[in-house]
Amino acid sequence: MGLVRGSQWVVWGGLAVLLYAGLANHGRDVKVALARLDGPDVRATLAGPDAAPAGSDLSAARLDPDVRDAGPVEKIALAKPEIDVTPLKAADECVLAQDCVDQYLWLVYERAPKMDTIKVKERIKVTAKTKGKTRTVIKTVTKLVDEDFTWKDPKAAQKAGMSSKDYVIGGMDRGFKARLYRLFRALDDAGLAPGMTSGFRDDYRQSIASGNKAATDSSYHGGSRRGGYGHGLAADVVSVKGATRSERWLSTEILWKWIDAHGNEFGIGRPYLNKDPPHIGPIDGKEYAAHRRVKVKYAGG
Repeated sequence: MGLVRGSQWVVWGGLAVLLYAGLANHGRDVKVALARLDGPDVRATLAGPDAAPAGSDLSAARLDPDVRDAGPVEKIALAKPEIDVTPLKAADECVLAQDCVDQYLWLVYERAPKMDTIKVKERIKVTAKTKGKTRTVIKTVTKLVDEDFTWKDPKAAQKAGMSSKDYVIGGMDRGFKARLYRLFRALDDAGLAPGMTSGFRDDYRQSIASGNKAATDSSYHGGSRRGGYGHGLAADVVSVKGATRSERWLSTEILWKWIDAHGNEFGIGRPYLNKDPPHIGPIDGKEYAAHRRVKVKYAGG
């Protein structure tokens, strides 16, 4: 009997040692994970999300004499009613903060259907009566036509030899992406459900864009004259909130006005206002200064 009891004490003592060792190892694993999250890259990104890499075009703006004023608005991107408009969250599994920023921006981009309402001019023959005589004349009429440009970014990405996410999101300036992240989170928190219809564009993508647009190499979305891949300093944004087309249009107008009122807090504004309403860029960049004729100092950058 004493031998049995002694064996039981040995067994329970061994289990206690194993349990303690397991907890100790778990504690060490947690500390290791926290140490990784406290690395210099993560601290730098979280402490200063607006910091741009050397050579970025987010410095104090100067007027660019080569920039052309955009014409009347030719495009209005609207979302479909089945889009989920619940606030988005950055991926929890991200280790580096930049990965989380890119993932969140990609989700904002993905949930916005790529549909434009563009103005198309058409020449038609009409019959006119002048001085009692009937004659046929050519008249130019403008029609509003829906255009699905979903295929354009994937086509450009394929041509560049990369995924759509790496193309659309990866091609934008890192400092600008940090600003977009903060702006879109604020818009989400305000219940405005932002959707991004355009991010980076290279020369090829710009060449197949519709409506009024910059020259093929001069787009601030990332044209070669503006620095190319990794230097995109523009995005197009709408609201995907609303069950009908008219509701989504009203939500989008509210979103644009919200950016006009609060954009300075995030270093982002609409350089063309109603000439190209969805287009946004850094307020201390050349494009904003050239078209708004003002120099704005962004306090956060």
